[in-house]
Amino acid sequence: MITCEFEDGGKASLRHAVVDCIVLQDNKVLLAKRSPKLTEGGKWGLVGGFMDRNETIKEAIQREIYEETGWEIDGLTLLSIIDTPNRKNEDRQNVCFLFFCNGIKQTGKPDWESTEIKWFDLKDLPPEQELAFDHAQSIQLYKKYIKEKFSLPYSNY
Repeated sequence: MITCEFEDGGKASLRHAVVDCIVLQDNKVLLAKRSPKLTEGGKWGLVGGFMDRNETIKEAIQREIYEETGWEIDGLTLLSIIDTPNRKNEDRQNVCFLFFCNGIKQTGKPDWESTEIKWFDLKDLPPEQELAFDHAQSIQLYKKYIKEKFSLPYSNY
């Protein structure tokens, strides 16, 4: 939570804005194994993170993907906005902008946040208990979208 003081002297706990992305290539999803120094360390997760001040959502997702995997992307599409305050294993009540995109090419190396990156077939993912946060649900939502082609962004997460 972010503590904020307003002009009238009132204070409030506000929520963080984060971005997550399902990076795709040839029916595979790119997952990053989270550093032990991070929340849910040692688990596989979607690529993403906190938005920095003075950046757009698009800039944030491109930066996070490049920092954590070294991959450049295109075809960025908003899948859903996850605003439930009780997300699995998340105490900061992040509001998540969930995207999917295409991995184009790897031109860099992962930073310290990822101990490993790996492409997983959408039909052969790690077990849910090995995936961070609610990322298994996010991938399932994408798989549902592939089958049903419902309107985006999805609003009943």
